Amino acid sequence: GQAHLRSNCTGDFKKKTEKMTENGMMSRAKVLTIDTINPTVKKVEYAVRGPIVQRAVELERELSQGMKKPFAEVIKANIGDAHAMGQQPITFFRQVLALCSYPELLSDNTFPEDAKSRACRILQSCGGHSMGAYSASQGIDSVREDVARYIERRDGGVPCDPDDIYLTTGASDGIVTMLKLLVCGEGASRTGVMISIPQYPLYSAALAELGAVQINYYLNEEKCWSLDIPELQRALDEARQYCNPRALCIINPGNPTGQVQSRKCIEDVIQFAAKERLFLMADEVYQDNVYADGCQFHSFKKVLFEMGPEYSDTVELASFHSTSKCYMGECGFRGGYMELINMDDEVKAQLTKLVSVRLCPPVPGQALMDLVVNPPQPGEPSYDNFIKERTATLSALAEKAKLTEQVLNTVQGISCNPVQGAMYSFPRITIPEKAVKEATEKGQQPDMFYCMKMLEETGICLVPGSGFGQKDGTYHFRMTILPPSDKLKILLDKVKEFHQKFTQQYS
Repeated sequence: GQAHLRSNCTGDFKKKTEKMTENGMMSRAKVLTIDTINPTVKKVEYAVRGPIVQRAVELERELSQGMKKPFAEVIKANIGDAHAMGQQPITFFRQVLALCSYPELLSDNTFPEDAKSRACRILQSCGGHSMGAYSASQGIDSVREDVARYIERRDGGVPCDPDDIYLTTGASDGIVTMLKLLVCGEGASRTGVMISIPQYPLYSAALAELGAVQINYYLNEEKCWSLDIPELQRALDEARQYCNPRALCIINPGNPTGQVQSRKCIEDVIQFAAKERLFLMADEVYQDNVYADGCQFHSFKKVLFEMGPEYSDTVELASFHSTSKCYMGECGFRGGYMELINMDDEVKAQLTKLVSVRLCPPVPGQALMDLVVNPPQPGEPSYDNFIKERTATLSALAEKAKLTEQVLNTVQGISCNPVQGAMYSFPRITIPEKAVKEATEKGQQPDMFYCMKMLEETGICLVPGSGFGQKDGTYHFRMTILPPSDKLKILLDKVKEFHQKFTQQYS
């Protein structure tokens, strides 16, 4: 009986996996097909590099081949990639990285002495005095020490232990690694993670890949995308009926919404996490990007410690920073760090084991992180130019944040909250019922339909709000404020013109 069953199974399997080729030979079907890949991978979506962006790349190619379009260039305002948008790198950072990459330049007199001494210090911390060597898995010791000193200065003297610092491949790597540690259980005991809606799609993508439960809490658009504790409580209470909520993710300043949280709000969130026994994850990669009057960046760590031992000795917190945002915009180097507060020692040992599997974060990214946390000091040759460049970059972003809000709010059917911080605006758009119907018939989200149409007609690449999450019945898009001022003005005028035309067409 077993032999018969085996031959039948084998026969069925062969039928499925073998087919006749044109020349009469048998060919095997592929081992890996869309039906046999890890099912969680198929659930992953990442809007900022989704179908709109892929079409934008195709349009650029078509323009370069001489095809006629109703526009001369594609303007990508879909992703927070500062240098791709024309932002200039900080001279001192690039000088030191050049010296570290090619130490022969240390004898070149065109490089300032402080850049040379900084490069020598970094190289002395590298294996074989080369940036091409692996580092310790947690990151270069001297860089972690510099990060710890930076955090202490930033937080007004709150102590920071270099052993609590893990250097990462951008902040994204640290966030995904922490989520990996947190996710466990099956069915109703499966880990749930609370994320803000609208959110940065890294979170939903990572949770989908890990098979965790995404718990949405909605930011209050009417109150400048504020975070309300009753909404956190609502989301948590509902989620406890079908999963085990273990973590709360906060993005401050906000992406895609650009809000900056008040100190009182952060205190309330910490109290909520303590009461409900939630692990806090604070994504603080835009900490230097604060533009609005009366707004200030407060780190979760600083507020936690100012609240006293009842909280600072118990609440578990991971906070994240990166070289990719702020005034640096050095996305391609993939530098970042995370700091861990009140983490169980045995868990920390497991985390160190987990990161060691990937050997180490990119050493050039670690070197750049070192320069970000330890920039030129007063009296050093590069200090004045560093301050000038840093101030110019942040001032330009502040002006563009104001310009974006002002122009978008002149358009009937578009309303834009103040861009208090970060690098994006997330305006609400009114889409006529006729357009909603046409989008639905095409199997598209209405704001995807709107953004795709805008791309085809104007060459402007924005990301639909549906890629970040939004309240049912509302529509948005996310656009960066990064293009140079002259290009940003063109972009905003084109958005204005398109929205008016689109509304007339479908009214």
